[in-house]
Amino acid sequence: MNIVPDLVGYVAAVLTTVSFLPQAIMTIKTKDTQSLSLTMYSLFTLGVLLWLFYGIFIDDKAIIFANSITFLLALIILCFKLYNTFIKKS
Repeated sequence: MNIVPDLVGYVAAVLTTVSFLPQAIMTIKTKDTQSLSLTMYSLFTLGVLLWLFYGIFIDDKAIIFANSITFLLALIILCFKLYNTFIKKS
């Protein structure tokens, strides 16, 4: 087993997931999604879910780890966006 590809995968997973945290934290705290694109977040969330499935299919723990966390955060933001767009009356 070559540790270098696994290490690169985990570093990439941590960096991309952590880079998403500030947006997720801000949206969860403020619940403000006005400046967020519904189309972009819908496509992004679906794409992350598909990456998660891909990671499961090929049994790649780094891909599974990163996309599980990112999917959860993206889904929370998408739910806020959907609520603010279709349900909340401001």
